[in-house]
Amino acid sequence: MKKTLLIALLTSFTAFSQITEKQIDEVAENTLKAFNVPGVAVAVVKDGKIIHSKGYGVKSILKKDKVDGNTLFGVASNSKAFTTAAIAMLVDEGKMNWDDKVSKYLPNFKMYTDYVTNEFTVRDLVTHRSGLGLGAGDLMIWPDGGNFKPKDIIENLQYLKPVSSFRTKYDYDNLLYIVAGEVIEKVSGLSWCDFIETKIMKPLEMNTSAGSFVRLKDTTNIVDPHVPTDGKLKVISRYKNQSFDAAAGIYSSVNDMSKWMIMQLQQGKYGSEKQFRLFSEAQHNEMWQLQTIIPAKTREPYFTHFSGYGLGWFLSDVKGYKQVTHTGGLEGIVTQVTLLPELNLGIVVLTNQQSGAAFNAITNTIKDAFLKIEYKDYVTMYSQREKDNVAKADKVTTEVWAKIEENKKNKVKIEAKNFTGTYKDNWFGNIIISEKKGKMYFNSERSPQLAGEIFFYKDNTFAVKWFNRSFNADALITFSDNNRNIKMAAISELTDFSYDFQDLDFTKQ
Repeated sequence: MKKTLLIALLTSFTAFSQITEKQIDEVAENTLKAFNVPGVAVAVVKDGKIIHSKGYGVKSILKKDKVDGNTLFGVASNSKAFTTAAIAMLVDEGKMNWDDKVSKYLPNFKMYTDYVTNEFTVRDLVTHRSGLGLGAGDLMIWPDGGNFKPKDIIENLQYLKPVSSFRTKYDYDNLLYIVAGEVIEKVSGLSWCDFIETKIMKPLEMNTSAGSFVRLKDTTNIVDPHVPTDGKLKVISRYKNQSFDAAAGIYSSVNDMSKWMIMQLQQGKYGSEKQFRLFSEAQHNEMWQLQTIIPAKTREPYFTHFSGYGLGWFLSDVKGYKQVTHTGGLEGIVTQVTLLPELNLGIVVLTNQQSGAAFNAITNTIKDAFLKIEYKDYVTMYSQREKDNVAKADKVTTEVWAKIEENKKNKVKIEAKNFTGTYKDNWFGNIIISEKKGKMYFNSERSPQLAGEIFFYKDNTFAVKWFNRSFNADALITFSDNNRNIKMAAISELTDFSYDFQDLDFTKQ
């Protein structure tokens, strides 16, 4: 950024409580370059009106069509707040309550102990306090999961082992939102997608949005997902698994999401005169109350003292104001929605690459202007931080693969037959370790995309290199008990948490 422009930005940011269109354009364009993001869409709502809604960059590096305010993105986990809104509406109708037991609606629901099963409520489904670990069981839906239907996921929850006591600790969860979607269907008689589209999207006139990619009526204005792969940006196959919809299925645009944000900031009211309601003010307040504590980091510029999760939303204080927010991520698409209710302000950023630092740079720049915080160059700051994190992670992965290359050079011999066979995990099913022409391979029966070549690392530990290089999730495989048992772990600390290899416990069949 040129010095004169920086001075101008500093002056305007510190002098006014708003940000100009030119300034948003500037940070968005800088973000595209700094984080290698092909396209982004940004909208800002203030006092019940859209004051900015615009696209930047391209929908796909293959076609070069421009992003605009109506371009569709997968909003991913920003779908979760739609799920809790649906429950709130059903509570208003007297059809259910937040503290109803899940087993009341789904008799086959079963967790890791009878006590937890019997006590587990609808509220517990959507507050990330189950006792299960971060992303536990996500390999049933990620990166493939087409073989696992909601009924399979519900049946397999009992095999996931807790890492903390029930209701004592925050650990982000996806699978229980899928269960919440099944509860909504049981209570309302409508599928999750039907409910969201007819009861929420239609009244709000979110006319181009849908509960799932496969339900979009028009896909002519939609992004491709992009992932940095082997040093180059690559278009990857779109995630389409409908089992994941209640947790991450929605496709929408910033124009449509602006209508959603305005309704939220109006405590459930919508319409030109706020004459209609989706849910009551009481239910609005319920969704925006802390349910699960998340340790806060009190530091500049926001001085956050309290942080936690409500019902479908992250909640915290920033510079003395309440902040209601959520992020979302699918492979190649990440998003963020941020609401500051006391300022009647909403910000949504949708991107077609998976750099969370990119949407944070844009959101925080806009947010700081309204909070009257002195300008920070978040693009440069987050870009450097991202590079440092990647370099640190690359050091670990490089050491692993260097050791493997050394083993090859030294012609270290491994008796593959001692390790081959079929291994079963109670919730993930079977994997097959095979040998062909001196090479070892990994294949999953229920998640076919998890396939790759296996290399000897050290002792009884091997590394699997996935054929799909966009996963960025190569893993270690450790054999024990005379090679009858297998445990796995991601090699890189930057591997997405939904590759929950650590939760697998395989036994030879």
